[in-house]
Amino acid sequence: MKPLHKGRYVAALASSQQDLNEAFDLRARCFGVKHPDVDRFDAGCAHILVRRDNVLVCCARMIPLRGGDILHSYTAQFYDLSALSQYPDKTMELGRFCIDPALFDPNILRIVWGAITSYVDENNVKMLFGCSSFAGIRPAPYRDAFSLLKSRYLGPEQWLPNAKAAHLCAFPDASDQPINRSAALKQMPPLLRTYLVMGGWVSDHAVVDHDMNTLHVFTGVDVAAIPASRKRALRAVAG
Repeated sequence: MKPLHKGRYVAALASSQQDLNEAFDLRARCFGVKHPDVDRFDAGCAHILVRRDNVLVCCARMIPLRGGDILHSYTAQFYDLSALSQYPDKTMELGRFCIDPALFDPNILRIVWGAITSYVDENNVKMLFGCSSFAGIRPAPYRDAFSLLKSRYLGPEQWLPNAKAAHLCAFPDASDQPINRSAALKQMPPLLRTYLVMGGWVSDHAVVDHDMNTLHVFTGVDVAAIPASRKRALRAVAG
């Protein structure tokens, strides 16, 4: 993937240990930990970095996977992905998607998604998947969001992950209480909203991750299902 330049921003793949160390430090700031955020999956991933005036402002990691390799992914720690491992084409796990919490420039998301689009096209990826993370481990603050996800965005049964984690929470039934859609969208992390706009889908439950102090929600995006207008916009950014 060639570096992508947009205004003051440059998106490129990490090419040195120093690049990776900067990403690990940014992840630590975003996750609120006092040590670099590194795990055993990093070595096998491509890491995309976005800099503004040479300062790292965004990072994410990507790894194309197929068949049984999916069962050894980061996401497979939390979900039974046996069904998805039967997917006939190449998938890509996207994770550790972080933006400097002090910045609110929408251009950061535009350029990183443009770069991801280039990587997806170059690697002939047909399905994206990963975990969308809600802050904290209490599901109550996200009742409307989880109800909306269950009522409108559950994934196709053919690929839907099954429960695996010891600690999880089922999504509430929308029939139990009306959904406040405005509140639901505000409760969702921005990255998940982006996935949904692209035709994304989710699991039927969230996983409690005490170590990261988050609730993980499996998220998938079928590249073929991304609306044509959205594809054009992404590829326009990608150049």
